[in-house]
Amino acid sequence: MQIFFTVREHLSESIPCIYLLGENFDTLPSTFADNFPVSSLINYFQKEQNPTAVFLDNQVVFAVPYLAPTQENYVHKEKMRNQGNSVAQLIQKHSLNKLQVFADAILSKESLLCFLEGLNLGSYSYEKKGNSEEYFRDTLQVEVIFSNETEEIEQEELEQLTTLCDAVWLTRDLVNEPPNFKKPSIFGQKIQELGKEAGFEAEIWNKERIEAERMGGLLGISQASEEDAIFAKITYSPKEATNDTPIVLVGKGVTFDTGGTNIKTSMAALEIMKSDMGGAASVIGLIYALAKNNIPLYVIGLLPITDNSINNKALVPGDVITMRSGATVEVTNTDGEGRIIMADALDYAKELAPELVIDLATLTGSAVRSIGEEGTVFMGNADELLKRALEKSGRETYERLVEFPLWDEYKDYLKSDVADIKNVGGSLAGAITAGKFLEHFVDFDWIHMDIAAPAYLSKPSSYRGKNATGTAIRTLYHFLIEQFS
Repeated sequence: MQIFFTVREHLSESIPCIYLLGENFDTLPSTFADNFPVSSLINYFQKEQNPTAVFLDNQVVFAVPYLAPTQENYVHKEKMRNQGNSVAQLIQKHSLNKLQVFADAILSKESLLCFLEGLNLGSYSYEKKGNSEEYFRDTLQVEVIFSNETEEIEQEELEQLTTLCDAVWLTRDLVNEPPNFKKPSIFGQKIQELGKEAGFEAEIWNKERIEAERMGGLLGISQASEEDAIFAKITYSPKEATNDTPIVLVGKGVTFDTGGTNIKTSMAALEIMKSDMGGAASVIGLIYALAKNNIPLYVIGLLPITDNSINNKALVPGDVITMRSGATVEVTNTDGEGRIIMADALDYAKELAPELVIDLATLTGSAVRSIGEEGTVFMGNADELLKRALEKSGRETYERLVEFPLWDEYKDYLKSDVADIKNVGGSLAGAITAGKFLEHFVDFDWIHMDIAAPAYLSKPSSYRGKNATGTAIRTLYHFLIEQFS
């Protein structure tokens, strides 16, 4: 989507337009008033609570009631995004590829940017495989028209917002791809292509390198796969970076999860298991946005990538594997594979002397059952001020977070009679014990984000859409910039 600003009062009558209406409807441009029956139009719009499209002299006109801030700022911002999404659905319905936005009713730059964010993200569609008709994705041109009264917005701000939305689109594409289109080797090639496009380095380790790194967790989970696992290390290190030691992002990259020997018994669960690489996809999208927008931060992404298959080579409950750290793990449940491959990545992160490590994973059904699809469960040992700042960024982007505890008593849930630790702690506190398992491999400032609930939705949710959402990218983008740049 292309978005650009113009400071003028005259509109092109040949291009569909959006009017962001003030409470008194006093922001309609004179050109509109001269050509259309404004009084009857106002009466119609006053009855509508949602954005509405009408046709006047063959021109599509959208009326969007401007929502004056009456609640907490982050709630108002989300309402503006939802308004943008509503317009996006109307645009799709009318198959438009050009649009004018008359924005004089919105004097706040923040509100207008949120509206445009919702418009952009709500315009997403997955490009289907096959011969289906092409949709207008990537072709929509939006011209925002306002007078000198509106708070000034720099073109660079628009471009950065567009790039951030592009990164969310990219992540949604990666997650929505069918499993046979993102096997580890294909996924690795895609990461390298994105690195060349955005300006980050992408190093893909093959099985021999993974063996040399002694990543027993990743090797163990992948041993039943037809394809070898890969490990992707992506580095964005601008010369002007404000941090000397890297912020490390670890993303779970299970391209399809059968559950292994503990095979998933629900067809509904199996059907969405192509999304189990959502953590890796969000890390890629986040670094893509940082690099494309030239954000001066030194960031490294670590992505263990494999599928979790089943055959006569697969791990079975009771097997003991040796991790990169040297710790032994009793695999009591092969469907707890994500934490195992991530533990090897976390151990490697120690060698990078990180300033902070954040891991993202579609890790547990427990997180979904705990808070539903409305937010992300997180936990960690990072500084309290950092965790509160992360929560604040989550509120501002409306990707809300709930912190779970990592009390010492949860270690007992993971005690093993035959190894240093079990990978699964039983039926209680599943999201927490998964985090507690990861903590065993950590000796740095660390935050764990379980994005299982919001990463992939069963039904549409405003601008997040249906299926892949690209969750956590916008939150972490703002968090990292505010805290480290």
